[in-house]
Amino acid sequence: MTISPRTLILPAVAALPLAVAFGLGAGDAHASAFQLKENSVKAMGRAFAGAGAAPDDYAVVVNNPAAMLDLPGRGFQFDVTAIQVSAKFSGSGTDALGRPISGGNGGDGGGTKPVPAIYYVAPINDRFSLGAALTVPFGFVTDYNNGWVGRYQAYKSDLQVPALTFSGAFRINDAFSIGLSAIAQRAKADLSNAIDLGAVLAGPTQGAILPQGADGRIRMTGHDWAYGWQAGLLWKPTDSDRIGLNYHSKIKHELSGNATFQVPAAVAPLLDPAFTNTRGHATLNTPAFTELSWWHTVNDRLSLGASVAYTEWSSFQALTIDFDNPAQPPASEPFGWRDTWFGSIGGDYKLNEVWTLRAGFAVDGTPTHADTRTPRVPDATRRWVSVGIGYKPSETLEINAGYTHLFVNDAHVDTVNATGNRLTGSFDNYSNLLGVSGIVRF
Repeated sequence: MTISPRTLILPAVAALPLAVAFGLGAGDAHASAFQLKENSVKAMGRAFAGAGAAPDDYAVVVNNPAAMLDLPGRGFQFDVTAIQVSAKFSGSGTDALGRPISGGNGGDGGGTKPVPAIYYVAPINDRFSLGAALTVPFGFVTDYNNGWVGRYQAYKSDLQVPALTFSGAFRINDAFSIGLSAIAQRAKADLSNAIDLGAVLAGPTQGAILPQGADGRIRMTGHDWAYGWQAGLLWKPTDSDRIGLNYHSKIKHELSGNATFQVPAAVAPLLDPAFTNTRGHATLNTPAFTELSWWHTVNDRLSLGASVAYTEWSSFQALTIDFDNPAQPPASEPFGWRDTWFGSIGGDYKLNEVWTLRAGFAVDGTPTHADTRTPRVPDATRRWVSVGIGYKPSETLEINAGYTHLFVNDAHVDTVNATGNRLTGSFDNYSNLLGVSGIVRF
């Protein structure tokens, strides 16, 4: 009996598409796809409106380094946001023969995870300022019950992308400042899903083994360091207005990792030398994005902001994986993502010198399509409703809290994997974000 190595490797490849796109979060991430915006609790309280132009948030180290020059002195900022996601599937599946796939709907694929951020800014003089940050700009976590109907697409996905950012700012004159950042990202991934080995062997065994008759499992891990940059501009056309423009580069990751297979003993001899533990390599680009922010001081109490961001997800069209095992040829998974827009409005209202209230609203588009959407990232367009509060007992200490609820459109799925397993249905998603931050100035 001869079985084509290319036929055998396709189901393994189906486990890899997001093994190299990673981050820290929960469920679908909280900007489009697997991007995370939760780098500032203060900005989250106004749905990130004006995040690249507001004058009192140390998170401008990553949101627009040019704005560091207007911060009130040297200081640290510590943020943590708990992201709670609910991602519940409703639908069905069919195997390569068109028969229903056994199993339930997978439970709640979401969960709760913390997203931290730390900033330090040090003014050198009136014209120069330096800053550093540790943030998590990309990532997600999803985890479904064993034996669920979508097991051939995904079980667990744990993808992490922490980043170190080092920024500098220079004041050209009273109206214009510029900033530049160097970025180092650490990518780490841990993914798993079932493999329908019965579908792989149905033809070669002349029907002795049928789809769903011999489930295997794959676990993929991978990691990489990669580097990028960002540049920012701040313009103050009037004493009341601040306009910020920030560009963050695409960052190219060359991930290397291990593929570990669990194969039923009864069919293992038929599959050898494929579906044996090996190493894999893939290229993945985290996307470039551009953000324009505006901040307007209405009076001593009220300030308003707005932001528009454009993320170049169209760079994520497919993922190709190369394996060290020569019996497993390279393979590719299509995504066909599109560029997205994010828009927000919001503001601050000072009750007095100690207490500040915040609120904001945002709309965030998805790059995904139903025919390529995956249970690993059941992404859909979402709407943010945010509130926040600030407490400033002294000039050296500030505490902020924020809450956001994300209303997420139904994420429709109609996708077929490499072994002919089709998943059809939709995800009912929502998310709650709760964060707290502290600022210490000295």
